[in-house]
Amino acid sequence: MAKLILSMDGLVLKEILLDKERLTIGRKPQNDIQIDNLAISGEHAVVVTILADSFLEDLNSTNGTQVNGQAVKRHFLRHNDIIELGKYKLKYLADNGVTAAGHDTEPAIKNKVIAQARPAELQLEAVPDVRKPVAPAAPVATPRAEGLPVAAIQLLSGPNAGKQLDLQKTLTTLGKPGVQVAVIAKRPHGYFITHVEGDEFPSVNGRAIDAQARALNDHDVIELAGIKMEFFHKP
Repeated sequence: MAKLILSMDGLVLKEILLDKERLTIGRKPQNDIQIDNLAISGEHAVVVTILADSFLEDLNSTNGTQVNGQAVKRHFLRHNDIIELGKYKLKYLADNGVTAAGHDTEPAIKNKVIAQARPAELQLEAVPDVRKPVAPAAPVATPRAEGLPVAAIQLLSGPNAGKQLDLQKTLTTLGKPGVQVAVIAKRPHGYFITHVEGDEFPSVNGRAIDAQARALNDHDVIELAGIKMEFFHKP
């Protein structure tokens, strides 16, 4: 399991396991990692962990957040990254020093989160145009073979209404960077949507989800970044 090592001036203060999907950092006592220092905002930053991948997001803090000496708003965490908040440092240690890049999730999610959104258009994960044939990948265990239905989403509104995207990868990123971003994770026992970025949370069937992963059922309607889409199991 990935973890964060909190230190100040080279002195290790605490070790935090990333055993929650959403872990908050800030000066207020309700944060998962409380840093009682005036340089730290009440709600300073959040780390979202999906499977073996973790994302850092600065929550519009007063003094900002840095990773490896560079100011960041959102950042895909890599093994040995150093998060800096004032005089405090959090070292990110991935599980066994690796991430889920073997599932081809790192490039897709990192590039999608920092990419610029085109106006009035829902951005899907960096996948080939669904209208073009795709060369078959190397043989792997399919979701159907594992007892999990093959699923997809279909856009119901917006300029791309009618398009479908098969949920083939372990993680599929949806949304508009800077507005709303969510991730649909394919797990052995189902598909789950989790909020990653944005002040407003996505809704499922008209009700906003919370900070925890929300299981998706056949024909659920998701609304994200002003676009409606339907999650469904393929026959």
